[in-house]
Amino acid sequence: PTMVPCWNHGNITRSKAEELLSRTGKDGSFLVRASESISRAYALCVLYRNCVYTYRILPNEDDKFTVQASEGVPMRFFTKLDQLIEFYKKENMGLVTHLQYPVPLEEEDTGDEPEEETVDCVESPPELPPRNIPLSAGPLEAKEVPTACDSSRVPEVSKPTLSETLLQRLQSIDTSGLPDEYLKAIQDYLSTQLVLDAEFMKTGSSSLPHLKKLTMLLCKELYGEVVRTLPSLESLQRLFDQQLSPGLRPRPQVSGEASPINMVAKLSQLTSLLSSIEDKVKALLHEGHECPHRRTLIPPVTFEVKSESLGIPQKVQLKVDVESGKLIIKKSKDGPEDKFYNHKKILQLVKSQKFLNKLVIVVETEKEKTVRKEYVFADSKKREGFCQLLQQMKNKHSEQPEPDMITIFIGTWNMGNAPPPKKITSWFLSKGQGKTRDDSADYIPHDIYVIGTQEDPLGEKEWLEILKHSLQEITSMTFKTVWPSHLWNIRIVVLAKPEHENRFSHICTDNVKTGIANTLGNKGAVGVSFMFNGTSLGFVNSHLTSGSEKKLRRNQNYMNILRFLALGDKKLSPFNITHRFTHLFWLGDLNYRLELPVSEADTIIQKIKQQQYADLLAHDQLLLERKEQKVFLHFEEEEITFAPTYRFERLTRDRYAYTKQKATGMKYNLPSWCDRVLWKSYPLVHVVCQSYGSTSDIMTSDHSPVFATFEAGVTSQFVSKNGPGTVDSQGQIEFLSCFATLKTKSQTKFYLEFHSSCLESFVKSQEGENEEGSEGELLVKFGETLPKLKPIISDPEYLLDQHILISIKSSDSDESYGEGCVALRLEAKETQFPIYTPLTHHGEMTGHFQGEIKLQTSQGKTREKLYDFVKTERDEVIGPKGLKSFTSHDPMKLWEPANRAPLCSGPSITEIINPNYMGVGPFGPPMSLHGKQAISPEQQPAAWNYDPLPKDASLGPGKGESPPTPPSQQPVSPKKFSSSPAGWGPCLRTQESRPSDLGKNMAEPPLQENLQLKKPEMFENPLYGSVSSFPKPVPRKEQESPKMLRKEPPPCPDPGISSPAILLTKAQEADSSKGTSKQVPTPRLRSFTCTSSTTEGGAAAGGEKNQGKPKPAASSLAPVPAKRPVKPSRSEISQQIPPAPTQQRPPLPVKSPAVLQLQHSKGRDYRDSAELPHQGKHRPEEGPLGRTAMQ
Repeated sequence: PTMVPCWNHGNITRSKAEELLSRTGKDGSFLVRASESISRAYALCVLYRNCVYTYRILPNEDDKFTVQASEGVPMRFFTKLDQLIEFYKKENMGLVTHLQYPVPLEEEDTGDEPEEETVDCVESPPELPPRNIPLSAGPLEAKEVPTACDSSRVPEVSKPTLSETLLQRLQSIDTSGLPDEYLKAIQDYLSTQLVLDAEFMKTGSSSLPHLKKLTMLLCKELYGEVVRTLPSLESLQRLFDQQLSPGLRPRPQVSGEASPINMVAKLSQLTSLLSSIEDKVKALLHEGHECPHRRTLIPPVTFEVKSESLGIPQKVQLKVDVESGKLIIKKSKDGPEDKFYNHKKILQLVKSQKFLNKLVIVVETEKEKTVRKEYVFADSKKREGFCQLLQQMKNKHSEQPEPDMITIFIGTWNMGNAPPPKKITSWFLSKGQGKTRDDSADYIPHDIYVIGTQEDPLGEKEWLEILKHSLQEITSMTFKTVWPSHLWNIRIVVLAKPEHENRFSHICTDNVKTGIANTLGNKGAVGVSFMFNGTSLGFVNSHLTSGSEKKLRRNQNYMNILRFLALGDKKLSPFNITHRFTHLFWLGDLNYRLELPVSEADTIIQKIKQQQYADLLAHDQLLLERKEQKVFLHFEEEEITFAPTYRFERLTRDRYAYTKQKATGMKYNLPSWCDRVLWKSYPLVHVVCQSYGSTSDIMTSDHSPVFATFEAGVTSQFVSKNGPGTVDSQGQIEFLSCFATLKTKSQTKFYLEFHSSCLESFVKSQEGENEEGSEGELLVKFGETLPKLKPIISDPEYLLDQHILISIKSSDSDESYGEGCVALRLEAKETQFPIYTPLTHHGEMTGHFQGEIKLQTSQGKTREKLYDFVKTERDEVIGPKGLKSFTSHDPMKLWEPANRAPLCSGPSITEIINPNYMGVGPFGPPMSLHGKQAISPEQQPAAWNYDPLPKDASLGPGKGESPPTPPSQQPVSPKKFSSSPAGWGPCLRTQESRPSDLGKNMAEPPLQENLQLKKPEMFENPLYGSVSSFPKPVPRKEQESPKMLRKEPPPCPDPGISSPAILLTKAQEADSSKGTSKQVPTPRLRSFTCTSSTTEGGAAAGGEKNQGKPKPAASSLAPVPAKRPVKPSRSEISQQIPPAPTQQRPPLPVKSPAVLQLQHSKGRDYRDSAELPHQGKHRPEEGPLGRTAMQ
């Protein structure tokens, strides 16, 4: 094979090419890379006067190459690339300068040496499992391939009756070991008595008398033996029952012919057989006489809660009857119904953020009044189960033909090349460690199950059968296969409820190999994507390079998958998979390890036993790489509160097997969180992670299965209300005063492309004007020249759910330099709103785009969605306007993510639960933790009082579900984290998020601060705080949808901006006129950690108003001395408060800096209906640590 010239860099990215050229710094340096916009074309990149010039090298029909050079320069054709390069090394040939210094390829770890596998298996490539579904089959054909078991269970499909099918099956089984008498009895049962048992099932009886007779006959002799044997065994048990004195030890018995181990195994096998036979026959008969699509019934579930009557807490029973659509309230479990509310009368569920087990139910009474009823549940998981059941009730009795929201189960499991155990249902019920599901939700099946496996030894048909059978066992439903796909032993299966069968379309699968030399499929990714009604969903299951030292190779695997996995709408060619889907889920054995020396192995094991996961997560490679924006940019991951899922000793979960003797020496695999689930959704769409954990009872592999469940907003296939044939010309989307800031040295002109499913085709803009930006960035201004976009449907119900994808492209090469996404969920029509989106390309940050947007829609109302039914609010209601102020993008220049400090150090994390949604966005200003730039009150909306629940580490890692850490444990000193780098940058879901009414936001801080001063009154008892908690019900329409509450970043203008007044809008004036804010407080630095109960001494404006109020305890305001000192960044008031003793903090483990910066600053969609971040009992106070901790 010919040698590749050193200047030919192949598939490197444009930004990498610029970096290599800039590093040489010599005019005339050049390299050639593959073009990103045209296949088989190349890009010649030349450095001249510190700028990079890019020329396209295009092939013609004869495969000859030519350079698009300056006008007036004749075209020349070359048969080979190296001839072309030699020619342009001459001077004055039409390029900006002649080619002089080729930039050589970087030496990199190609990973070509075979990897040390961490499983006990043969190193040769795994055999390809049999492919039962033809590759050419369409999605519908694939669904119809019946399995042997299916045909026997569903008589409607197969012509023979159930009895005939089973008799045929009996003939194919080897029965040579059966006595004739027994064989005849089984045949008689199948031919005549099975039908009689089926009749019993139809009448609702749970017994199968004829099957019982058959088993008694087959076990006749065994029974006699057991009766004779049991007394001897019981005597033996009694003999050894008493505790032996220390000197005595039973002598080991010499095993006779029947060894006790064999005996126990036989008996346990026998008992499990007897119990399962009856279950299987019942399931079979059930399938036989009922349609597999039958309606699954959810039994009524009762919750014991505390209510308050005349100031006295009382126990009350809340009974949720999903099927009849009623919520029944009873004074005692067996007592009569006190009262009930029909599903139509239950208007809203409002979760308290401060008390994780408190819930307000807003109901409509007979006189059409709304009443708020407040209840306290046993723990947060019970509250979550209750909310899910009521949502299910609302959904079941909804008059809407199409769902607004679905639930998705995602499972990932490295099976370790071993077959699974017989029972894996705990995985699908989200049972085990971590954030798990409450038992009351067991009866609610998810709409879609996505199961990703790695090192899967089973054939596709066999695995599908196991999955369907397990789901049938827990849901009584036969799930439909949407599509199975695999790459070697990496497999992804998507199963859906039968009722959704016709809602799936545009199914697409693809895979990328990243194994040795990127040609072997032992490592890589397999993906599947589809439309669910009007919403695009993508799922990627990947198995990345193993070995703790191969972190960089894993990062490269991720980048390759991102670039080359072809899923979703092919028309979105400038965008990779992170922008092609409303919701993208990435799961798998990502193989990121703990960055710790092997000498720490015993310490790691000790910390796992003590459930001190925070300390270990500070060294988790994936969290650290994400913090540095090297992988999974703008993805989110739920907080990890479960033990590392790798590397266990097989058949137990009590021991980690972290050493392995190899020919090359001892191989160490420290316990690590290899198996992960991350996600990325468009801005302002509803997505909530309801559980994230691992199972404890599936032990065949050295990995434990991981589960994550999500609530995801979906849209329907919208049909215009104007009827067919009418032109809908009322709608218009206008972009104003827009500009992009790019990290590039390229010397070229740029234009924008707008893509969206609400546009007939993509729209291209004119070129922008380039200006030199600060710090070597390029500013591209588009001013008022951008085209007005005409949506295909202008009904607001449709249009406000849409998104516009933006790509900024080079006029020279038509290559994209950055892509972003803007949501159209605006609060008001005909008004200009600021917009902001980060720009990324091939998974790297390349700049940002901002400006204003004006949306015009037709007349019409938007209806409330199912996910608006559950909201989360702080315990002080701040009035309707406060709710609506979550609406900004980052309109100003908020750039260097590297400056962003950790949200908090030490045990108090929180409150910005998701800067993604809060406009902090990728370029949010740094926290004041390190005394750097912070944001002033004008830019901090009062609506943060409504923002998703702070994840306060004072509750420990468990976030509310039975804290994993023993309460006696002392928190780790936060000092040890003080060295953590302040560099966590972008998480997406800003606008990339929503434009907003900056004025509103700016007018409200004083109100927020007032309310915060009152907060400590509520610390003692969630019930007694009810009067101050909810001064007045907020009208439903005023309570923003979860989208608003969660995903809208507050404006973050540059502190240098002269006056916020220029951005005031009517809404803000309205606020002011109500007396909400008499003046805009003087700017002062403030951290983004808005904790619910801190006051920071109150705002300069707000503090004075509250002087007559009871002052909160010192601990709720004061900086915690254990924190590292920070330059003053608060008002004078907060600085005068005496420090509080650290002991007042609950003694639970702290969270690590990496966790703080990622898991709390990133997306937590506890926005409105998710399990809130903490678990168990309501804590006495959560906020004081949040803001003050940073001082």
